[in-house]
Amino acid sequence: MTSPEQVLARSASSTEAASGSPPGAASWRSRLYRFDMKASPYVFVSPFFVLFAAFTLVPLLYTAWYSLHHVQLSALDHQTWAGLDNYRNLWSSDFFWNALRNTLSIGVISTVPQLLAALGLAHLLNYRLRGSTAWRVVMLTPYATSVAAATLVFTLLYSWDGGMVNWILHFFGVDPVNWRESDWGSRFAVSSIVIWRWTGYNALIYLAAMQAIPADLYESAALDGANRWQQFRHVTVPQLRPTILFTVVVSTIGATQLFGEPLLFGGVSGSKGGSEHQYQTLGLYMYDQGWIIGNLGKASAIAWSMFLILLVVAAVNLLLTRRLRKSP
Repeated sequence: MTSPEQVLARSASSTEAASGSPPGAASWRSRLYRFDMKASPYVFVSPFFVLFAAFTLVPLLYTAWYSLHHVQLSALDHQTWAGLDNYRNLWSSDFFWNALRNTLSIGVISTVPQLLAALGLAHLLNYRLRGSTAWRVVMLTPYATSVAAATLVFTLLYSWDGGMVNWILHFFGVDPVNWRESDWGSRFAVSSIVIWRWTGYNALIYLAAMQAIPADLYESAALDGANRWQQFRHVTVPQLRPTILFTVVVSTIGATQLFGEPLLFGGVSGSKGGSEHQYQTLGLYMYDQGWIIGNLGKASAIAWSMFLILLVVAAVNLLLTRRLRKSP
């Protein structure tokens, strides 16, 4: 069977022969044309791989090299082999496990309400509402807001003296909370920033998936006597299982890499995650070790530990995806 490239090459050769070109020139042009057909796709995609290698692969490998050495930020030329000492010191450190617990707790507090609220909002927007386009733009506004602006606003809301949140608590007879210094209060405050920023983004993802569900399923459920809530439970949610799993994985990855919100919320002690490290995440711990203390070897070990955690999350995602495909 003749391929399209061969057909085009033959037509080019016949055209050149008809035009009276010398046989050598026609053969050279035919080879150049075949080379162009084969090489052009690789040339078009090469910028991505060049940028990926320069800004992702090389730094990743260089970080792995740093994690096996004793390296100080003030003396990058003086490196001594450490082997796995950085990892042993890291995994035996109470600060690392504290940062890991804070990361997991903030991730759960921010991810679960965020996705539940996004699912409910998407279900409301899926029906015909007046000004649905305007509502969708409003849903994306928090996502388009910078992390710094959003965190500074929430810092004022959670202020100990004069903050709106404490004012509302006082209105209901509840004592004010020092949101920066309390353990769970600070985690809840940081989680609320994440919830506010990402709920609308996930709601639009769910909305796009809902609009792809065949209308015949809802019509069949309505003929069987199912109301809207029953249709949502037995039609919408099962059809959204792959999308829900995708958002869970992406939100988990984002929670593992959480950095900007707790850093700016803490102010002067932001890199420490509070005076008692009560909301220091793995991202803050890595930043504190690498740029504040200057221990690049340990900071690189933290980065690779985070990478291993993300690999575990990806493996769990793969297993769940296979199970969902096999389930009816």
